[in-house]
Amino acid sequence: MFTGLIEDLGKVNNINKFKGHWNIEIKTQLDDIKVGDSIAVNGVCLTIVSLGKQNISFDIITESLDKSNFSDLNIGDHVNLERCLRLSDRLGGHIVQGHVECIGKINSIKNLMDGQVIFEVSFDKSFLKYCIYKGSITLDGISLTIMEISKSSIKVSIIPHTLKNTSLGFKKVNSNLNIETDLIAKYVEKNLLNRDL
Repeated sequence: MFTGLIEDLGKVNNINKFKGHWNIEIKTQLDDIKVGDSIAVNGVCLTIVSLGKQNISFDIITESLDKSNFSDLNIGDHVNLERCLRLSDRLGGHIVQGHVECIGKINSIKNLMDGQVIFEVSFDKSFLKYCIYKGSITLDGISLTIMEISKSSIKVSIIPHTLKNTSLGFKKVNSNLNIETDLIAKYVEKNLLNRDL
């Protein structure tokens, strides 16, 4: 379980592509981690399989490659990293599972005079139903608030701190983002669908 508050902006050092899975090595400043720990990488919950002085490695299976933007990764790219939540931690963002549902595409990036930047992101309409005005969404592992919804996209406002300290600062129009919608909305839907059973 995660909160969507990014702890480190890692850098991809190496990518090994095997049949059926990849192994990626990421340079990081994260501490208090060990082999077997869960880390959200661009919002995808992955398990550390090896650990060096400043590097961590993960295996990525086909399911994760198909549902995320990992297939776009290149050596030198920046990725958002977050350690798993402890029960004693503050929940500063929102409840994030690290289970990416689909890939979104940045339609537009608008810079405003006060420093904030508006991202419009489109994604599969079947997941838009879990989005509400002022509700939470996770883009590349970042907990954000939805400021506007249309039939095929959402808009989020990004403050300068987030642009500087996450991979969003490197994104451009047509870049892909990992999408995880609100967990609570999915439980509510499931309960409503099953209430007459």
